[in-house]
Amino acid sequence: SSLEPASARPPPSALLGRRPGAMFNARKKILKDKGAAPTELEEEVAKALFDIEVSPSSDIKADLRDVYISSAQDLEVKNRIALVVHVPFRVWKTVRKIQGRLIRELEKKFNKKHVVFVANRTILDKNFRRKGLQVRPRSRTLTSVHESMLEDVVGPTEIFGKRTRIGVDGSKLLKVILDPKDKDKENVEAKLATFSAVYKKLTNKEAVFQFPEV
Repeated sequence: SSLEPASARPPPSALLGRRPGAMFNARKKILKDKGAAPTELEEEVAKALFDIEVSPSSDIKADLRDVYISSAQDLEVKNRIALVVHVPFRVWKTVRKIQGRLIRELEKKFNKKHVVFVANRTILDKNFRRKGLQVRPRSRTLTSVHESMLEDVVGPTEIFGKRTRIGVDGSKLLKVILDPKDKDKENVEAKLATFSAVYKKLTNKEAVFQFPEV
């Protein structure tokens, strides 16, 4: 008989490796620093992005061709996991355009994890002149980068207002008011704790997110 015994057949993962298609194309969706190896989670995110890109029914496939990630990590938030996906700053404009739909598609693929996209931004400290720069662009200051991250984390919801509360011990708490028109969209209310946890992880700053009280 020409049938191979089961033990002689390569495992499915080996067959996948033989097919230069799926995984190779998915790997193009990851750009790691200096050729570092991607983690298993990053490969899963890249494959999910590639699947959406080649899905005939996807209305964001054209934009997704230009999108790739630089890293991804899971973050525990209360009784849920948040998936934080970092993308190079040069593709952020495209991500921002499709952010709501992209988050919705990825959350379907990742068992209802809360998905958050953040752009990579470089902070220049006060020693910027050593790097040959005469002027430090405001967009590269710590304050500005953290403000931009705040907008990334809540996207595509818009920030309506911000207030800083200073406690008696001198600690600062940022209160972020979100646009009331987004309150009933995409499960945003359920994500308020996620926004706080992700912002704290990225900046080490405390922030609470809420909608205006009616």
